[in-house]
Amino acid sequence: MRILLVEDDPRQATFIMHGLQQEGICVDHAVDGEAGLQQALAAPYDLFVFDLMLPVRDGLSLIHAIRGRGITAPILVLSARNSVDDRVKGLQAGGDDYLVKPFAFSELLARVQALYRRATGMTEPTQLTHGSLRLDLQRRKCWRDDDTLDLQPKEFALLEYLMRNAGRVVSRTMIMEHVWDYNFDPQTNVVEARISRLREKVDRPFAQPLIHTVRGIGYMLEARN
Repeated sequence: MRILLVEDDPRQATFIMHGLQQEGICVDHAVDGEAGLQQALAAPYDLFVFDLMLPVRDGLSLIHAIRGRGITAPILVLSARNSVDDRVKGLQAGGDDYLVKPFAFSELLARVQALYRRATGMTEPTQLTHGSLRLDLQRRKCWRDDDTLDLQPKEFALLEYLMRNAGRVVSRTMIMEHVWDYNFDPQTNVVEARISRLREKVDRPFAQPLIHTVRGIGYMLEARN
């Protein structure tokens, strides 16, 4: 999942980004409404989290602009305003849910996950399995056969993305867009480096490799005979 957070309070933004990234979610951040609009128009997002009180362009104006451009991804509105009128305005502008500050991160995460499930029409799994490989998405744990694999957060997020696309080739660009929270730089080797580390843990100790390089295109997770 890739989220755009538009929040001008640096402490609040860091709190939200840190928590979402620990859950393996890719988060881009903008500090004002105009910058948020430009980012929303430049890249595809699965979900938006917008504060209402933003500089340059306020949250309601941002929501109107997003919806006016035909972007339908769900929007979670954040605000310190708790009146019914404010909540109604946020939802009528095109927001899908409204969360009043201050809030517990667990509630924000639950709302993000619910909006994503509703938008995709899918039940979000708690585990992913492919061949002998298993990921527990809630406890952030990984096993191959009966062995526990110790994965760093980015390794877990990368493996989750590969498993969600098992049997399909994913390009370096697709990986960068969904696992890292910055735009693709064709000169960087961060994907190759992280794939190499992941293979050390997922493939090297076992007889059958699961992570395959598709030369000139990208990578694929597949159990082959």
